[in-house]
Amino acid sequence: MDHAPSDLRAVPCMLMRGGTSRGPFFVESDLPADPAQRDRVLLAAMGSPDPRQIDGLGGAHPLTSKVGIVRRSTTPGVDLDFLFAQLQPNGDTVDVTPNCGNMLAAVLPFALERGLLPIGGGTGDDTTTARILTLNTGMQCDVTVLTPGGRLQYTGTARIDGVPGTAAPVSIDFLDTAGSVCPSLLPSGRALDRVDVPGPGTIEATLIDNGMPMVLVRAADFGITGYETAAELNGHAALKEKLEALRLACGPLMGLGDVITKNYPKMCLVAPARQGGAIATRCFIPHVCHDSIGVLAAVTVATACVLDGSVTQGIASVPAGRTKAVSVEHPTGEFSVELEVDGQQVARAALLRTARPIMRGEVLVPGPY
Repeated sequence: MDHAPSDLRAVPCMLMRGGTSRGPFFVESDLPADPAQRDRVLLAAMGSPDPRQIDGLGGAHPLTSKVGIVRRSTTPGVDLDFLFAQLQPNGDTVDVTPNCGNMLAAVLPFALERGLLPIGGGTGDDTTTARILTLNTGMQCDVTVLTPGGRLQYTGTARIDGVPGTAAPVSIDFLDTAGSVCPSLLPSGRALDRVDVPGPGTIEATLIDNGMPMVLVRAADFGITGYETAAELNGHAALKEKLEALRLACGPLMGLGDVITKNYPKMCLVAPARQGGAIATRCFIPHVCHDSIGVLAAVTVATACVLDGSVTQGIASVPAGRTKAVSVEHPTGEFSVELEVDGQQVARAALLRTARPIMRGEVLVPGPY
């Protein structure tokens, strides 16, 4: 890890785009084993804290201030372990408690690039599938990428909103996402809560976690349409103040305790769809309005849409049947989630992402750690 020509230390990494997120990926053994030392390396690598992240790889936005750490798994039946780290441009914390489904899409391509798994996995077809354990929450999923002729394929015709152009598909089949961080899918035990919030008063909300702890509220209850742009909402200081007051009130109700310094629960304003989808959303992560929507946030919103009595009732439009394709509209397009529903439970969630490597090399950080 030493970089002899200077007093900086060189740490191997690959800069990857996963879905609508981007950040460096590391093999776990290339980072210090001590968490405090590891976090200092990650902060230096990303250039945090600094709103511009001018001294690091970060992109001055929460979506581009993320890190993936990967290793071969020792858990029976699991191929890879993935630890996601959320950094903030202007913060000095490294949060490894939440999930990130977008960064998850880049885990298998990174592992194949770095030789952690063999391409093809011995199946002999044109794809490679691996079971990945997200260490942050214990969630498992099966991820499949295209590997025709024993080579990773990144180009293709799959398109996801929020990313220019097209690419090869990355299929993600979530095995069990209910209560990823909270105690259960509906941590309060109810599909709809009336939350008393200092200032705004009583607000109806659905507190839910099917991969991401979220608070869903009607946009109309906050005096907005729910179709505003992310920039317009980011400039709405009074709205953001009300949402934060609600978020702090919901934390204990969701079994999360005091969430003032946590990156969750995420906040989501919902409204009737107007582009042919099931529902329109504006998500805050948690203080910045997302330009699109996170993977597990989309899964969680879609789940709320199929639950009787949630805040989406009377707003969402979902198809009949046990297997439902739910289109979640967001500021820059839509995100389709396939759910297999059994009563008030979701047995399976599947979706499609894309990913690609942007750079491979070494990030230089000040030493010693």
